[in-house]
Amino acid sequence: MGSVLSRPDRSVDYVPETVTRSVKLLVAGNFGVGKTTFVNSISEIRPLRTEETITEASVGVDDMAGLPGKSSTTVAMDFGRITLNPQLALYLFGTPGQQRFVPLWEELARGALGALVLIDTRRIDKADEVLSVLEERGVPYAVGINEFDGSRTYPLEEVRDALDLAP
Repeated sequence: MGSVLSRPDRSVDYVPETVTRSVKLLVAGNFGVGKTTFVNSISEIRPLRTEETITEASVGVDDMAGLPGKSSTTVAMDFGRITLNPQLALYLFGTPGQQRFVPLWEELARGALGALVLIDTRRIDKADEVLSVLEERGVPYAVGINEFDGSRTYPLEEVRDALDLAP
């Protein structure tokens, strides 16, 4: 049962009958790193999104530095699916990025095989918070670098060193 590339209209809603196994992956990262965009981009179904407009209530609470065009934020989760092969489906659970949602991250991580942590090198110092939360809870993770237009790129060795990651 095809990949997302063979279904650009995302008309498939149900898990194919051949799927007998599923895997849960947490998509984590800081506020504004691109988790919602990532899930939306790769999901074969229309993703469930819980986006809300950023209001005055977030002033002084959410760090908007480096995010001048950000006008909405995830308040619960994003959910998507990819059928990896006829027997296996991957469920994507995107977390909200703010630290105040750590209890929700813990719930979303239950039963997850692991996490993909998206990193924004413009604000790499913020990544430590997310990595620490996952490490403290024993959630295995891989790191993906989201490169934004106009931002500087760094060699992988420098990113690994900055985040204290193994090769």
